[in-house]
This record gives sequence, C-alpha cells and structure tokens, in this order.
Amino acid sequence: MAVTLRDVAEKAGVSVRTVSNVVNGFQHIAPATRARVQAALEELNYRPNLVARSLRQGRTGIIMLVLPEINVSYFGELAHEVVDYASSCGITVQIDESGGDPLREKQLLTTLSRASWVDGVLFSSLGLRGVDLAGLAGSRPLVLLGERTARTALDHVGIDNVEAARQAVAHLIERGRTRVAAIGGSGGARDATSKYRLKGFERAVRDAGLDPTGLYLRTPDYRRGSAASAVRELLERDGRPDALFCFSDELAAGALRELYEHGVRVPDEIAVMGFDDIEASSFSTPSLSTIRPDKAGIAKAAVDTLLRRLDDPAGERQEINVGFELVQRESSG
Repeated sequence: MAVTLRDVAEKAGVSVRTVSNVVNGFQHIAPATRARVQAALEELNYRPNLVARSLRQGRTGIIMLVLPEINVSYFGELAHEVVDYASSCGITVQIDESGGDPLREKQLLTTLSRASWVDGVLFSSLGLRGVDLAGLAGSRPLVLLGERTARTALDHVGIDNVEAARQAVAHLIERGRTRVAAIGGSGGARDATSKYRLKGFERAVRDAGLDPTGLYLRTPDYRRGSAASAVRELLERDGRPDALFCFSDELAAGALRELYEHGVRVPDEIAVMGFDDIEASSFSTPSLSTIRPDKAGIAKAAVDTLLRRLDDPAGERQEINVGFELVQRESSG
C-alpha cells in the first residue's frame, strides 16, 4: 500500500501541511523540523504522486533543456546538474540539442514555447541574439543560460565571463608570463561567450602594461581539434607566447596535445590555462589549470527561476550571475 503524507506526518510528529511544505520545497521551515520530516520520508520510502500534483497545479511536471551540443563535456556536465536538481524538486527534464544553428534554435524555441506538454524551457543559445529570443518567446516561461548579446525581458542565468577571463590571464601574468596568447571563439556577432572572454583577456593584459596585439587566434568552435592549427601557428612565430589562455578546457586539451607533439614543455616553456573545469581536466598530463563555473549553482538558479516564473508570470525579470573560482593545477606552474 502506498505511503501517504498522513503516514509521514504521524511518523515525524508534525502536521500533514508541514510534510506537504517540505515535499514541495517550501523554504520557511525550521531546520530541525525539516530534518525530522526528511528522515521520516526516507524511512517510509515515500514517493510523491506527481500525476496528481500536476493535475492540482495545472502543470505537467516536465521542463525542457535545450543545449548547443550534448557531447561537449561542459554541456553534458551542466545537463547532469540540471537533471539532478530538478529531480529533487519533483521535476522531469527532457533534453534536446540545437547544434548552435540559428534555424534549429528558432524551430525548437517556436515549438517549445507553445507546447502544452512542457511547463517551461531552459535555453542555452549560441546562434540567436537576445532580441531574436525575446521575439520567439511564447506562452511558456523561458530562462536563458549562458551569454546574450542584448538585454531582453527574459530571465537569464550565467557567470561573469569578463571577470573570469581577466582572473585567468592575470594568474598567468602573476606567474611571470609576459606573452599570453588567447585561443578560441569565432569572434562573430552572435558568439557572445568568446566576445566576453576576449574582453577579459585584453583587460588583464593591458592592466599589466602588456600589448595583446596579434596574440588572439580565433577557432571555428570550442573543440579539441580546433586548437591544433592555432597552436601550430603560434609556435611558428619568432616571438612565440609563453602562455596560452584557451576559451574552453576542450581547446586547452587540444593545445596540450599539440604542444606535446612539438616537444614543448608545459608549463616550463609555455603555461596553459583553460575554462570550464570539466572532469577530465584534473586527469590530463599535466593537470589543467582552469576557471571552474559553479555548474551546480547554475542548474539550481535556472530551475528555481523557472519555477518562480511559473508561480509569478508577471514578476520582475531575474538577471543572475553565479559564482566561479580559479583552479590552479600543474599546467600553469
């Protein structure tokens, strides 16, 4: 026989309403009471009736997460965090991939923003500007992840890419590097991530009284193989760099391999800094120094923002910057 809220309430010695508030994530509950209820929930193996809850709330209990590339480690790890946190809120996450293609993104957003089977959408766009996204938003709540190129009335969760990049490059300069090169990003109008990371790079270099001219090499994407030609070009120059700031850990991994192939010692001759702190970065040889965005924090803020928007469709727009930290490992000395 299924365990009910009343069973849990009797076990914990609280009211049914208190148990319901804990199950539904209500914040204003005394920590000791919450702990007692959660212990009772676990002991009795309570499982909420999500169908009944959805019918009561007029919701499906399903949200959509749209990412550019699921097979890119950062997005895969972010998706894991979103699913994990949403599950703790009794929410099911379905995931789709846009490839960063503007047409595909438009099609997905147009369909999902009006779909009756989904409560809301978390959307990480590479191909559309903020004004494009605002024009496509429909009757379903939409929370943007990552960067945007224009302010809109849509909720947004991201990190301060300019400051994160500035700290990454400043770290290399503080380690005695004087010719720091940046690798990554198409530089296109819609590639906001590379735009902000480049801005942070240039700020750190100029703050140190150095010249960034000629030390930024674009790549068509953020994949490992795309770093190879950029590294080869840099190594062929007379004044080759003594440090690389790569706009992603995937690019940094490709750079490390190319430097190894050319017999360049890291970090003795060239230090390397990445961005994203994907799991593999701590296992590379040498281990990769990088910027670690709070992926769990991004996931929590995004899901919470979407749920708040469902409860308050006309509420004030949320602009949330989640934290990050610089992780120093072997590749920067």
